[in-house]
Amino acid sequence: MKVSRFVIAGTQSGVGKTTVTTGLMRALTLRGLNIQPFKVGPDYIDPAFHSFVTGNKSRNLDSWMIDEETIKELFTKNSLGKSISVIEGVMGLYDGFGIEKDMGSTAHLAKILKTPVILVIDGRGMSSSAAAQVLGYKMYDNDLELKGVIVNNVSGEKHYEIIRKVIERDTGIKCLGFLKKNANIKLESRHLGLVPSVEIDGLEKRIDELAGMVEETIDIDGILELANESKSIDVKYGSNINRENVVNIGVALDKAFNFYYQDNLDLLEELGANLIYFSPLKDKKLPENIHGLYLGGGFPEVFPKELEGNIGMRRDIHKKSFEGMPIYAECGGLMYLTKSIENFEGDKFEMVGVFDRESRMTKRLQRFGYVNVNINKPCAISEGKDVVKAHEFHRSTLNEVDEENYAYKVDKIRENKLQKTWACGLVKNNTLGAYAHIHFYANRSLAKNFINNCLIFKEKGGA
Repeated sequence: MKVSRFVIAGTQSGVGKTTVTTGLMRALTLRGLNIQPFKVGPDYIDPAFHSFVTGNKSRNLDSWMIDEETIKELFTKNSLGKSISVIEGVMGLYDGFGIEKDMGSTAHLAKILKTPVILVIDGRGMSSSAAAQVLGYKMYDNDLELKGVIVNNVSGEKHYEIIRKVIERDTGIKCLGFLKKNANIKLESRHLGLVPSVEIDGLEKRIDELAGMVEETIDIDGILELANESKSIDVKYGSNINRENVVNIGVALDKAFNFYYQDNLDLLEELGANLIYFSPLKDKKLPENIHGLYLGGGFPEVFPKELEGNIGMRRDIHKKSFEGMPIYAECGGLMYLTKSIENFEGDKFEMVGVFDRESRMTKRLQRFGYVNVNINKPCAISEGKDVVKAHEFHRSTLNEVDEENYAYKVDKIRENKLQKTWACGLVKNNTLGAYAHIHFYANRSLAKNFINNCLIFKEKGGA
């Protein structure tokens, strides 16, 4: 399949990938192009910016969690009917799973999809050294199509021209423009990365200013020419469509809960779910006639007072759990289902209380990185005999108790060695809450099991 596409990669985290990608997406959209955005890796926040800018839902492409054929399937399926697909990388170009550059990295993804790469470098305080840097990235993997460079944070056009000349002379790679320093377009960060797009006032104005800068100093026509030269992708499509047994699943979606892989939601719909979105912050009760709940991650610790104050919603979720409704909660959703959340200031707020545990924010990351999850007890998404690759990234922790009903055995493996093992996945009634973020395409049976459990609940008269 022929898809016009390119990857925006960076030399390292913080170099300006998201700024450049977001500006390009808006500039291309303003030219009348229909953009399909993607993000490499397990990030949730950057895709939300993509979706805001393009009007199309951004998808995650993770070559550690998902096999190569599925990567191709998801990419081509979601690119159908679009003018061009834009893929934002993760961390540095070759950073992936541990020290394996061909597992989970931007470079690995670009090679799977035969996609040209544009490298963003930071031009501050550099001239000829920029060429040495780009040459190193080029020579590190000769199989990669490194086709262009964008220079961020230059002092002006004269500075850029010095860098451009030396890069093109000594590496043979074309420079495609630059961005100057501008405090107005800087995106704020918090403890898990950028502040989500739904929380930023005046974002539209800032994105439009960024798009104007891109139009002025980046060679958009050159990028489009590069993207149109992309090779065809050979792909086989799997079959997920099954609308015979329809169930209604409530999905929490607001400022506190918005960490979802879009392909997870799509797969649930293809397997027979009507997704009904609701807000634990604002809605006083759950939607009517639902047969299951999906509580994604997010930032409940930023909105604990509002969540605590919505007593009607908390009581309704608690009631549905004890009635046996299938409930699947990830990370922030897990925190919401505990007795309370203690924020960074040490203030404690009452939550749903399905699980007899307390969650507490800490000053450092508790878990970070890819993990293997062995599901060894029946729960909302499994019959108790599943294995799935997943990702954890959280600063909260739960208080310990003497006995607990865990469904997960989580392994952290690096360089083929088991580094650490721990228990997770709290189970009570038909409710599962866990820190691990799971991409359903890493093990499609989990989505199917969730649908089946919702169907059983429906057939028993639950709603």
